[in-house]
Amino acid sequence: MATVKLWTDEDVSGNAAVKAVFDDIRKTRGSDFVNNFWRALANQPLLLERTWASLKTVMVEPGVLDPLTKELIYMAVSIAHSCNYCTHSHTAAAKAKGMSEAQYAEFLAVVGMASETNALANALQIPVDPEFQAG
Repeated sequence: MATVKLWTDEDVSGNAAVKAVFDDIRKTRGSDFVNNFWRALANQPLLLERTWASLKTVMVEPGVLDPLTKELIYMAVSIAHSCNYCTHSHTAAAKAKGMSEAQYAEFLAVVGMASETNALANALQIPVDPEFQAG
């Protein structure tokens, strides 16, 4: 259960700033659906606007990473941070962007392997090889 109110479309219609963001979400995504994440952020219109603008810049605008790769990265970070909501929403987005069941299975194997070896390296306090040092 959310710790804040999830705004309904009726609530949104009474706030021009929130309505403008929701309208842009619908337009950008080509869908009438506005998910609960944005409905919760509507309680803080400035946070809603800033977060949507940042997400559009990173996830929607074309870049050197293709849209599916961006979703896979988002999924991995969400899994690592134990964010159930983001894991589910970005898995759905990755599937919508063409992620196959085979890709999903391999992705989960990589995430699981990275989690295991990260835990071992941290537990053993293994020093980083000089060859791996960035810069």
